Formats: sequence, structure tokens, C-alpha cells
Amino acid sequence: MLIFIDDSGDPGFKLNKGSTSHFIIAMVIFDDELEAEKTAVAIKELKRNLKFSEDVEFRFFKNSQHIRVKFLKAVRNFKFRIRCLIVDKSIIYSDELKNNKNSFYAYFIKEVLKHSDNAIMDAKLRLDGSGDRIFRKNFFIYLRRELNSSEKKIMRNCKMVDSKGNVLVQMADMVAGSLNRAENKNKKDCQIYKKIIKNHIENEWRFK
Repeated sequence: MLIFIDDSGDPGFKLNKGSTSHFIIAMVIFDDELEAEKTAVAIKELKRNLKFSEDVEFRFFKNSQHIRVKFLKAVRNFKFRIRCLIVDKSIIYSDELKNNKNSFYAYFIKEVLKHSDNAIMDAKLRLDGSGDRIFRKNFFIYLRRELNSSEKKIMRNCKMVDSKGNVLVQMADMVAGSLNRAENKNKKDCQIYKKIIKNHIENEWRFK
């Protein structure tokens, strides 16, 4: 099991001063690594067809509506599952989560992986971002401690990768952005993207 994870929104809590109202964590899950490779090839072919250079990333908030739709339609016929956690930040009261961005990020990554009703087991996790070395080390230790036990192993390994060189992490970004946009009812395109990938959505968990 190979899982690509990315988030959309920010961990800030200045909700009246520009912070996003929601924070989304999206997981793109491949049960077959060959299917992941096929999907990656299709994304690279799309990039070539669009005449993008190799180092151009697909990023939801940097791309136009036209590119977002093309991307999602290019991947939707492959076999993958989407699980996501939607956090309405207005209901979060923990001072630790509100004031420590690393704690906020680590906690919700752990939550979405841990509470999967056994849909995630022995998974290879790939996350966007480098982070500093101390955070990465502590983050991996935290996940291993929280997710694995002698009875159950959710995580086989976890790596943070550079999204610029990994189109499947870019795919997780596009999925996370699509789900976040669906929460913003003021946007005219709020339902366009989610509709394209809705058949892949296995679980949407609204954190309470």
C-alpha cells in the first residue's frame, strides 16, 4: 500500500485576518504500486501535452480552472482511493494545536491514518515537504509510536519528499485543493473539481 499525503489550507488561527477557515488533509491511496506508476506516467504525459517544462509542478492554487480539470480527468480512470480529514478550525480549542504548527500538523496526520477502520495497513507514506531535521525525526517517531503496535501495523515507513520531483505528491496536492475548494461555497467553481473525483472518495471525515 502506497499513500501520498498533502494538505490544503493553513494551520493559522487568525480566522478574521486571512487564515483559512478549514484545513484539509488528503490521502491518495494506491493498493497496487504498478497502478501508481501508471498514474504517474499519465501525469507526466499530461505535462508534456500542455508543453510544461519538467520542473513545473501541478499545484491546485497556482493552476487555472482549465488545468485543474484537465489534471483530474487525466487521473480519474486509474485505481486509487481518497480518504480525507476536514478540520473546521473554528471548533478547535486546544492551545497546543492553535499555537504550535508542528503539533497541529502531526496530530491531524496521525488522526487521519489512525482512524481508518482498518482501511490502511502496513503502508508506505510519502508526504510533501522537507521540514527541519529535528522535526522530521520527531514526527516519524511520533507516527510510529501512535500508529504501530504489536497487534497492528498501520505504517511500514514514512518519507518526506520534494514535490517538484514527485508527480504523485502533486496529485495529492490537487486532490486536497479540490476538497478544500468544495468547502468554500462562495467560489463559483466550488463543486467542479470534487465532482470529477467523487467516485474515488472512500471516506470524508469531518473532525469534531
